[in-house]
Amino acid sequence: MPDLKYVVVGGGIAGVTCAETLSLLAENATITLLSASPLIKTVTNLIQITPNIESFNVEEQPYKHVKEGHCKVQVIHTTVNSLCAQEKRLHLSDGKTLDYDQLCICSGGKPKLIAVDNPYVLGIRDTESVKQFQKKLKSAQRIVIVGNGGIATELVYELEGCEVIWAIKDKSISHTFVDAGAAEFFMAHLNKAKDNSPEGLSKRLKYTTNECEVMAPDKKPVMGSALGPDWAAQLDIRGAQQMSHRVHVEHEVEVERVLSPDDLTLLGLKACSVDQGQDFTNWPVYVQLTNSKIYGCDIIVSATGVEPFTEVFLPGNNIDLAPDGGMKVNSKMETSEPHVYAAGDVCTACWDPSPYWQQMRLWSQARQMGCYAAKCMVAATKGENITLDFCFELFAHVTTFFNFKVILLGKFNAQNLSNDYEVLLRVTKGQEYVKAILHNNRLVGAILIGETDLEETFENLILNGLDLTAFKDNLLEPGIDVDDFFD
Repeated sequence: MPDLKYVVVGGGIAGVTCAETLSLLAENATITLLSASPLIKTVTNLIQITPNIESFNVEEQPYKHVKEGHCKVQVIHTTVNSLCAQEKRLHLSDGKTLDYDQLCICSGGKPKLIAVDNPYVLGIRDTESVKQFQKKLKSAQRIVIVGNGGIATELVYELEGCEVIWAIKDKSISHTFVDAGAAEFFMAHLNKAKDNSPEGLSKRLKYTTNECEVMAPDKKPVMGSALGPDWAAQLDIRGAQQMSHRVHVEHEVEVERVLSPDDLTLLGLKACSVDQGQDFTNWPVYVQLTNSKIYGCDIIVSATGVEPFTEVFLPGNNIDLAPDGGMKVNSKMETSEPHVYAAGDVCTACWDPSPYWQQMRLWSQARQMGCYAAKCMVAATKGENITLDFCFELFAHVTTFFNFKVILLGKFNAQNLSNDYEVLLRVTKGQEYVKAILHNNRLVGAILIGETDLEETFENLILNGLDLTAFKDNLLEPGIDVDDFFD
């Protein structure tokens, strides 16, 4: 019997995890990983904080690194031109074809840009775009950052040596991840000097890159895979000025248009400074916000999210897309095309989820989906049934914002709970922020900022569905041993 042919498209966290897991599980099989970039993302120093919470480093390595640790995996540096699902065949950019028995698409996402083909507008999505940003930043006096998610939040904190104008569409910063109360906790640290002591730096997770120009085999620039945890902490992202932090936030705004100096003159418009006086500096680019303010700057960073990268796989195939543009996948990571799976940012989970889980297109979920997709592919070839992995029972994510450990659990922002919930709060200024979300007297979500040591207990409380009526008034009291609730 010939070897089964597994093919994985994408050198990011989801794709590499899928290929590595296949190499551990699949017998009598050839495993091929296609990467558009010569660099692939590898997960190292994996630490299981709780059954659902993992922390890990991401290292960017030459694609040959996968072969060294997983001899079954063949990595090909190429791009996909098209998919013929009926023939189970991929057409590659070098004119070759590649047949498969099982295919997993992990092509990731592409950044949403507020202005396309503008040299002063950069989308921060992958390490390739970060390198472009670093080059432009060296001579920058002021930059405008548009977006309110994880990349924008990390970038605002790590940037030094230039003035930063942060334009967000929400009432509070970091709204994608935290509530207004936690945002207020972070605001106190927005313009503080960073802790660059060895002790302060050691709190941040490591993210390393190998210097390598990223080109496809046809010498065209390619879109790389998503950034990993704490991507900005270890990078030198400094502007031209001798200063640390100076951040100004514009709340509840979006970009109305991007203007050139000629546009500004032609329209008779005037730029303003942060103190709202007139700005007489000649800037290479200007941004007009929906509150009518116009700011000049050297760079505009578009960090407004991503769109699933599906285009090359759709023509001639019956791959169903979700409203957000992702490939629909069921509880076995299968798309609507037989033998075609998807994982990571390119897909949209369309199964009936646990009440405590939601998809957020994060690097932690990319790893989980890539691993689970590999299990599903192997189970399918063996004719075995498989149940949804335990990691999809509870949303759990750990990251670092403003040099604080941040852990998000379950319905951490009371997602889909209407107004029918209760909030318990404990705040120690400059040290910790603890928010517990209760629904029907049961813990359903939490935000933990700082060294709270509550993550495992709260995870258990959510999953066990324990009625906290008798305990909730004391749940967040310092010194209370919450583990006693389980006795």
